Amino acid sequence: MPSFKWKSSRRIAAAAVVGISGGNKGKRGEEKNNNGTIDVSIPLHFRCPISLDLMKDPVILSTGITYDRSSIEEWVDNGNTRCPVTNQVLSSSNCNDLTSNITTRKMIQEWCVANRSYGIERIPTPRNPITSAIAAEMLAEMVLASKMDDFEKCGRLAVKIKDSAKENKRNRSCMVSNGMGCALATAFQILADSASSTSIDLNVMEDILSALPEILPLDKEACSVLASGESLRSLVTILKQGSLAGRFNAVLVLRELTRPEKTSNIVTFVSKTEGLIESIVDLVKNPISPTMTKSTLFTSFFLVEIAASKFAKAGMVDVLINLLVNSDKSTTEKALEVLDGICNCEMGIDLVQSHALAVAVLVKKMFRVSDIATDLVVSVLWKISKTHGSDLERCLSEALRVGAFQKLLLLLQVGCGENTKRKVTELMKILNTHNHNRNFDCMDSVDLRGIKRP
Repeated sequence: MPSFKWKSSRRIAAAAVVGISGGNKGKRGEEKNNNGTIDVSIPLHFRCPISLDLMKDPVILSTGITYDRSSIEEWVDNGNTRCPVTNQVLSSSNCNDLTSNITTRKMIQEWCVANRSYGIERIPTPRNPITSAIAAEMLAEMVLASKMDDFEKCGRLAVKIKDSAKENKRNRSCMVSNGMGCALATAFQILADSASSTSIDLNVMEDILSALPEILPLDKEACSVLASGESLRSLVTILKQGSLAGRFNAVLVLRELTRPEKTSNIVTFVSKTEGLIESIVDLVKNPISPTMTKSTLFTSFFLVEIAASKFAKAGMVDVLINLLVNSDKSTTEKALEVLDGICNCEMGIDLVQSHALAVAVLVKKMFRVSDIATDLVVSVLWKISKTHGSDLERCLSEALRVGAFQKLLLLLQVGCGENTKRKVTELMKILNTHNHNRNFDCMDSVDLRGIKRP
């Protein structure tokens, strides 16, 4: 494996040397392309050997090779332990000791200015990375401002922390290791406690909240602080009344709080917060962006295990089925996972059975999205078919009408997991029994193209 990485690295370095597009060269590295227009070639020593792009923050590795900071940091973060060009082994100290190549950076900036007429913008001078001492100082300022109830300063510090964490991974890692997440969580909790008795600008709370997603993952102490009653109620307030960015950050924080590796007590506290489930359902019902919808569904998936009836009562079933009518693969899978969880409660099953479009939409999704989606559809259909309800007969008839039996039979022939296979077999027996003395000739044909046996 090391030899393979070495060969790949040599090819990367060679491509950097030869990596100028063909054409008729003119002065100052100018080239005429086939359309007669002039392209400007990036000088070879201004290119990062890894990305082959113009370096924005050139740094020198201990091996003496200059790389773009973001590229070499990503190279090391991906588990590579050798220099991409020299193949020398890199120690952890080598990776942390990246020296800014100021000379090369100034040369690149001068080259950008000289070629401004060709639309090349001057690269900005990067800021120095955050050190542990700087992170500790920012942490102390945040703690002191929180204790002094100086919330305006807390907001300004939070924005500064967010901007620093977004600059590069090193800044973010430094802040995480120094406990910045817990400091921000504590500041948010103090602000939330004060908000219950005094009038506090919601923008200040959003400023503090905006920094938390930049320093994930949060440790257990920070999550415990954010899971306090006042903090969760403030998150609900932001979900309902906050700006678009504030609501998105609130969803990201809730997603972090409800992850499986967090304690079950935290998830329970979150699920029992008044108005939180309803706010989540409203975000899915009235989507702001695809990314936010997926994050909200992700959070719902972890909450639905202990709050299925709350989601059902809040109208999530109707929202999910309408969402499934026209959604991409990722959204469809997440929506089906939540719907499957809601069907673990009696109210959820009743709502799915009584929904006019539920069965038709579910059957249509089989084989059209992914194997995961197909398994989830089978699970939902199996749950609603095994539970007696006033609309069960109509659901079974609808399933036969839209070709569910035919698709289930095809799924057995194509192959599926043992758990899904068991549910498919039971479903087919239920549908076959229901079909006794009935005649359903109007089954939809199934498109077999692209379906392969695993």
